[in-house]
This record gives sequence, structure tokens and C-alpha cells, in this order.
Amino acid sequence: GINAEYGHYFKQINLSIMMMANETTVKHPKKRHYRQRAHSNPLSDHSFEYPTSPDTMDWSVIYPEFKADDRVRFCDVGCGYGGLLVTLSTLYPETFMVGFEIRVKVSDYVNDRFKALRADNPVYNNAGVIRTNAMKYLPNFFRKGQLEKLFILYPDPHFKRCKHKWRIVSEGLLAEYAFVLAEGALVYTVSDVKEVHEWMVKHFTEFPLFERYTPGPDDKASQVLIGSTEEGKKVLRNKGESWTAIFRRIRDPADQ
Repeated sequence: GINAEYGHYFKQINLSIMMMANETTVKHPKKRHYRQRAHSNPLSDHSFEYPTSPDTMDWSVIYPEFKADDRVRFCDVGCGYGGLLVTLSTLYPETFMVGFEIRVKVSDYVNDRFKALRADNPVYNNAGVIRTNAMKYLPNFFRKGQLEKLFILYPDPHFKRCKHKWRIVSEGLLAEYAFVLAEGALVYTVSDVKEVHEWMVKHFTEFPLFERYTPGPDDKASQVLIGSTEEGKKVLRNKGESWTAIFRRIRDPADQ
């Protein structure tokens, strides 16, 4: 009688402890709760918070272990649901990296995704997301020559000619990319639209501060470009084709 009574009592305590533990566990977000239309006008007046200069940017609000002399070195422009960042954060555990995403719900998803991943494993402390417009505010976040890698994967194609000015690769934007990239830094591009791929290749190769580049086998980032992103996985599932092009930031003749 007494043992049975206490056994029931302790069983209730154990159940309560398990319930409390489950409540404190950070749940991984579900993409279906963060759905948003695929396209966004980057030239419209969205409401963003951004630093007035790189010196005023407080990166510690994004990275739990960020120190004053640390620098963000990788940027995924239009990071989508963050698949590439999740992969890169484990391949380059000593490197801080950020994704820029213009869509509210999508950037919220990536933020919640990293919160949940960090709760499971601190290896993800080096990656995060900012909701911003890379077409307008890139130099507000990064100093000259700060970045070592820039990723432009499956960018919005903006097929109509009148919307080509919305594309994330243009002569004016390449000047900004060149400014924030260190000499020898790499830009990785992928598209499943051949015309957009050719557009990016044309603009990068014609710009005087970039050259087409073939990375060696030790470049881990180039090996995960397609299989890591949600868009790339969708292309693979549908047996589609993706085109990749990588470019290197070369020395500015004015700096010689």
C-alpha cells in the first residue's frame, strides 16, 4: 500500500520534471509558419534598422561570443532560409558569418533557426542573420576590405527587362562589393536560370576589380554551394540544372 502510493507520487514528480524540461527546450522552427512570397522589391522603402557606419554596428547582439576585435568575414546576400549558413558555420567554426535577407518572415525564421541550433550545439554561435537590404546598406555594415567570402546564390531573376535594375548584380553594386571585399576574397554565384548566370558572369568579368576564378580542392565552400541551400535542394529534387561561377577580387591599380 505505502510503496504503491509513493511509487505513484514519484512517477508524478518525474512526469512534472520531464514536462518542465520540454518547456525550456528551444523548439526548431517550421518553415510553413514563416511562408512569404518569393519576391520583394529591393528598391521600395522598407523599414530597416541599420548602423550609420561599420564602427557603430554592435555585432554582439547577433553572436553570443563576439569580441571587440572580432570581424564578420563571410556574407550570404539574400540568404533565404539559411541553409548555406548552417553548413558553413560548421565548416568554418572560427569565422563569423552573416546572412542578409530582405523578407521579414524569412529572416525571422533564420533567426529562430539559429537560436534553436545554438541551444543544441554552440558550434552555431558564429552565424546569424540581419533583415536588411544589401542593395542599399552593405557599406553601413562592413569596412573596406573586411569580407573574405561573399555568396550570391539563386538570386531573384527579375525576368522582365524593366526590373533588371532590381537584380542583385549590377555595375553599381559590384563597386560596393569590391569595396567591402579584401584583395583575394571570393564571390560565389549560383543560379538555376542560365540567363541570370550569364548576366552575372558578364558583369563580374567586365568589372575591372574581379576575375573569374577556379578554386582548389581545399576550398570547402565551393563544394557545398548547391546542396546546402533550400533552393538548390529543390532544383536537385526536380532534376534541374544549376550554373556556378566564382570570382576573385583583384588588386585595384589605384592602390599600387
